[in-house]
Amino acid sequence: MIQSLKAIINLKDFLGGIKMIITFVRVLILYILVVTVMRMMGKRQIAQMQPFELVIAIMIADLAASPMENTGIPLLNGVIPIITLLSVQVIVSFISIKSETLREIICGKPSILINRGKIVQSELRRLRINMNDLLEQLRGKDYANLSDVEFAILETNGDISIIPKTEKRNVTLQDLNIKFEPEDLPITIIVDGSLISSNLQKTGRDEKWLHRELKKQGIENIKDTFFAFLSSEGKFHAQIKDMN
Repeated sequence: MIQSLKAIINLKDFLGGIKMIITFVRVLILYILVVTVMRMMGKRQIAQMQPFELVIAIMIADLAASPMENTGIPLLNGVIPIITLLSVQVIVSFISIKSETLREIICGKPSILINRGKIVQSELRRLRINMNDLLEQLRGKDYANLSDVEFAILETNGDISIIPKTEKRNVTLQDLNIKFEPEDLPITIIVDGSLISSNLQKTGRDEKWLHRELKKQGIENIKDTFFAFLSSEGKFHAQIKDMN
């Protein structure tokens, strides 16, 4: 009798272990799938998504959660709808690029909240935006005074674009008639003691040049370098690794 009980307990433990492994594999598969789908949808942040993209992202998260929580639900019940939603997002995005009318139907169109310094009250009422919300958005864009704004446009992703009045705009080099050369992006060469060979090749330099530059800054070799990069002005910068 006792041996039978022990056998039942061992069997339960074995089945419990198998269930844990199955759960782990299911979660791993769904995680990889969701990450892949979100990457294929684009690199925009949640705040930059169009309404239909945000809805799809929420639905994908919900569909992935159900098979994770309940191992009794077949994995395909989550995988197939997720792939279907991805297909819908890709198709709708492609069609909206080709058709301006469909894009306005799906994503809407920008609304002008301030037009030539005057608040468009009808748009505020239509969009149910009160003055406190508008002023808060302006302050978030570093415009404390409403009188400094020429245009304020509510974009389709919910963000507000501000065009200041001419006299309130920042002075540019072009305004001062100063000649300038276009800048390149800074190039990272060493990260935590590891050389990024492809980036070094982009700079048109070799490792001999790199070692000379490191020695100029008191660093003996690449492994002792925490971070090194070539700035947009073409200047080499490096920081030694903290050995503590």
